[in-house]
Amino acid sequence: MTAIAMPTNLPTNLPTNLPTTETSHDPTTGEPVLTVATQGPDQVDAVVRASLAAADAVAGAAPAVRAGWLEAIADAVTARAGDLAEVADRETGLGRARLDAEVLRCAAQLRFYAAVAREGGFLDVVIDHATTAQPDLRRMRVPLGPVAVFGASNFPFAFGSLGNDTASALAAGCPVVVKAHPAHLATHALLLRTATEALAAVGAPDGALSTVTGFSAGTELVVHPALRAVAFTGSQQAGLALAGLSATRPVYIPVFAEMGTVNPVVVTSAAQAQAAIVGAGCADSFTMGMGQFCTKPGLVLAPRGSAIADEIVASVQRHEPRGPLLTTGIAGAYAAGIDRLIAAGAMTLTYVAEPGQGTAVSVVVLAADAELLQPRSPLLEECFGPVVVVVEYDDAAHRDYILSQLQGCLVATVMSDGPQDPELPGLVSVLTGLAGRVVVDEWPTGVATTWAQHHGGPWPSTTAPAATSVGSGALDRFTRPVAYQSITDAALPVALRTDNAWGLPRRLDGILSPAAPKRARAARRTTKTAGTSRGATAETSKTKATGASTTAKSAAVPSKTRAKRPSRSAAADSTDDAAQGTA
Repeated sequence: MTAIAMPTNLPTNLPTNLPTTETSHDPTTGEPVLTVATQGPDQVDAVVRASLAAADAVAGAAPAVRAGWLEAIADAVTARAGDLAEVADRETGLGRARLDAEVLRCAAQLRFYAAVAREGGFLDVVIDHATTAQPDLRRMRVPLGPVAVFGASNFPFAFGSLGNDTASALAAGCPVVVKAHPAHLATHALLLRTATEALAAVGAPDGALSTVTGFSAGTELVVHPALRAVAFTGSQQAGLALAGLSATRPVYIPVFAEMGTVNPVVVTSAAQAQAAIVGAGCADSFTMGMGQFCTKPGLVLAPRGSAIADEIVASVQRHEPRGPLLTTGIAGAYAAGIDRLIAAGAMTLTYVAEPGQGTAVSVVVLAADAELLQPRSPLLEECFGPVVVVVEYDDAAHRDYILSQLQGCLVATVMSDGPQDPELPGLVSVLTGLAGRVVVDEWPTGVATTWAQHHGGPWPSTTAPAATSVGSGALDRFTRPVAYQSITDAALPVALRTDNAWGLPRRLDGILSPAAPKRARAARRTTKTAGTSRGATAETSKTKATGASTTAKSAAVPSKTRAKRPSRSAAADSTDDAAQGTA
């Protein structure tokens, strides 16, 4: 086999003499879990060629057929849920309770994207029939081709090898090559074997889903001429490196990198009366998963003189959350990040002493003066781990000035006195310009896989602010619009032909025509049982900020913490290493 010629204008500062094997480790003990061989250029070339050979068959399969592929994978993942969680626990230290739920969340996500594919609206089919003034024009979105997926370290199932990126790319009609995360080698191997066996059993083409391993293999993958897009969840450093690598190609391809930044929380003047509730909710949220969520609140803006900081400190001291970070690289980056925050002028309010063994670190609460929040300050950069910075503002004008200094983020939160809070409309408007998701009176560590979800945000939280990595809109990343003019039915893609054999929703001469009734009912039934359902597919509990009862919710990030939203009368009674880290 003759390899496709590689670009010659690659960066000259790439590492050399890279290892020929990778090893994953137990973060609680440091013991090795699995060692595997990495792939060289010829092996990567063969994998991508196989993916390219499958591209037409994957794209040409009816959306309902691709939905069947995803449902088969979901069934296989569910059947092996216990084994998958056990292997992942050895490589992440996240605990069986969390991982048992996350495996089921992964299966629910796969079923959700199957429902999105089957419904067919993502193809955005538009037909304008010929008139005396215009030709026949038909437009739809077509799959890009082979997609590379770089999964996250903190969610081995939900954002890992078979997570949102892989599922949405397959649903959109693109074959996927997954670059194995070095911290999840055993988990990844079992996931890929489970998925490829399921795909083969239902007749999916060879090459629809494949994998490579190793840092250099990831580099070769991104610059391969046959690759058409990259999806990444991780650190800003690694996301920007992938985007820069794509820019060296003779033909640039999009890199959809979800990187994360500092997610702000604004406490309104009236909400300071609920300081105990807000403080406890904040502590639960920023320490959840030892702060290893990209939606973690990192900066709290509170009215000057309020008790918000004291209540956050009190909650941390009361519960003393402990646990390991995912890798030694992440733990080292977290320690260095805390040092940078302190050097930038932050003051330590409290920390958890003696955090534990292995990669365990201290939970830290910091305070900083508002004037320190200047462009390029470390105080405005993400520190991945269990740390939060509290800053007090003088009045609404001062608060809005502080917000104007912040970078774009994935999610911004308002803690208010309820719907009647006079500051709420203005803050929602301001935060809309800052974030991809705005949350009111709930804590943001929750990303439900639903039709309306947007998990993205303005630069530098992502490389593509209009894109989402979660929800029905995630498929848009892997398709592009093409218009067809004056083409006979037989030569058109199936979705644009007059008979509508796939039963798709289409816009005909400006009027939206729903899907064929039988197809629409099937899509609705599938959606009901997919990622938005409640019950056994629950990721984990939704915890009230008061620490009270829990209820299950599927396809949501573990333990979405909700702030109590009291009425006026209630308010009166109760005042990858560092390069692949977030999800």
